[in-house]
Amino acid sequence: MAVKPTLLWLRPNTVKKLRPRHKGIATVLAFLTIPLSGFITDMYAPSMPAMALALEQSDAAVQFTLTLFLLSYALTQFFTGPLMDSFGRYRLTLIALMAFIASNITIALTLHIEVIYAMRVLQGMAIGCIGVSKRSFFVDVHEGEKRKHYLSLMSIVWSIAPIIAPFIGGYLQHYFDWQASFYVLAGYASLLLLFELFFSGETVPEYRPFKWASILEDYGVMLRTPLFLYGVICVGLSYGTTMVFNLAGAFIIEHGMGYTPVVAGYASLFMGIAWLCGGFLGKLLIDRPFLPKLRIASYLELVAIGLMIISTYWWQNLYSLVFFAFLVHVGVGFIFNNYFAYCIGRFPKMAGISGGFIGGSAFFITSIFSYGVVGLIGPETQQGLGFSYFGLCVLIFVILQFLAKAEKNGLTH
Repeated sequence: MAVKPTLLWLRPNTVKKLRPRHKGIATVLAFLTIPLSGFITDMYAPSMPAMALALEQSDAAVQFTLTLFLLSYALTQFFTGPLMDSFGRYRLTLIALMAFIASNITIALTLHIEVIYAMRVLQGMAIGCIGVSKRSFFVDVHEGEKRKHYLSLMSIVWSIAPIIAPFIGGYLQHYFDWQASFYVLAGYASLLLLFELFFSGETVPEYRPFKWASILEDYGVMLRTPLFLYGVICVGLSYGTTMVFNLAGAFIIEHGMGYTPVVAGYASLFMGIAWLCGGFLGKLLIDRPFLPKLRIASYLELVAIGLMIISTYWWQNLYSLVFFAFLVHVGVGFIFNNYFAYCIGRFPKMAGISGGFIGGSAFFITSIFSYGVVGLIGPETQQGLGFSYFGLCVLIFVILQFLAKAEKNGLTH
């Protein structure tokens, strides 16, 4: 295969391979790297109100920094997947980590929202590369039941970020300022880069030709698989439901209720625990029939949201907000885990392109729908948050009906 001069440095025979004796360490390193996408969205969430004041910007302008990251993260993965299947994952991962480190330091040193916007786009591109690489790693390196175990465990490990990131971010904001979260992220990524250089390497088992015709053919295969396609949509909507709290939660708790960033961090901590509980529940029930358990989860989700909205007429405070939001996040965590575990292992021979398609499509849906719902409803109370949740969860339920119809017609594979 002819390689363009600009891509000569990516040729397979010039890249360090993963050594068999480092397979265990590299697996642990992959699990440590996976939460980066959650850290960069959740750690600074309690600082958003402070950022708005320091930068003299509106709440929406600061919330847009999250949406820009998610859009960039989503779009990058469409291109990164095919590129990594053709030229490997290792060197692109190293470059992405370096870009991520530099962007965090730049954000911490500037007071210009335009610069922060640009760096958030760069961060989305970097994390897009890293995410595809590490999701593909488990498919490249592990097989059979171990692969299935790691793929399910991966979404749980990824859920660690929403648990600890806002908790840490709340204290960083309280004792330092909004810039502290970005310095911490730069330091963490620097350690990951160092370990990548010593213990990681190339893992792609078979290089696929970088030809647009074959890439489009691969995308066509995925688009013609209804269960996979509907699953990707539900992955995006499920994560988008949690992003609604990231976008609006701190403003409701700090501005609407008058609590500190530490309290907002603790609230986000409980949301992360809820997401993790949903993930563990999904792993526990992984062998149960696919559609029935998702149908039950959707029904319970809508009931919890209905109670969240109705209860505001007699119970509306921090505790009720956290209680009902916790139930919602358990539900979407469960739904996310089931769909994600299926989708990521569906096409092992093109793990990079399928991983990029999953991440790109899902997070594009996440960014558009979460920011769109928050912008449309403008949740400033428990009731507003409930209506935001309701809109996204109704969409998940509708997609499930399409999925059931596809299964009935024998179109799920």
